[in-house]
Amino acid sequence: MCEQAFQDLYPEDYANCYGCGRNNEHGLHLKSYWDGEESVCRHTPKPQYSGGFPGFVYGGMIASLFDCHGAGTAAAAKALENDEPIGRFVTASIKVDYLKPTPQGVELEVRGKVVEIKGRKVIVDLRLLAGETLCATSTVVMVQIPETK
Repeated sequence: MCEQAFQDLYPEDYANCYGCGRNNEHGLHLKSYWDGEESVCRHTPKPQYSGGFPGFVYGGMIASLFDCHGAGTAAAAKALENDEPIGRFVTASIKVDYLKPTPQGVELEVRGKVVEIKGRKVIVDLRLLAGETLCATSTVVMVQIPETK
């Protein structure tokens, strides 16, 4: 599982997300992978995702990166823990702390660490870096979608 993006393992019915869905032709197509005990996603936002001040990334884009990478991390961690196919998770809660302006035109790195897995719920702590600069942090609570919709 480590060599293939978590999102590429989502069931076909759940691969339409704007942020990470492989089936959304207009989406961002975010990809998350294991890097040791952390998950990592790298993305360079396009210029149209600017914030209120030129040269910096829109805060909603940062929240989207945390949202999709957190969901992917939760799904991969739960699958590994139970030795089962990857499922799909949705956001129950997301808290974002914007620490520094996030510059445009550089590759951003989102890193995640699973804090807790309990039943259908997974909590993930995340951080967003632009180079060596920590720009934002987040804690997400993700809940697994039941197999039957």
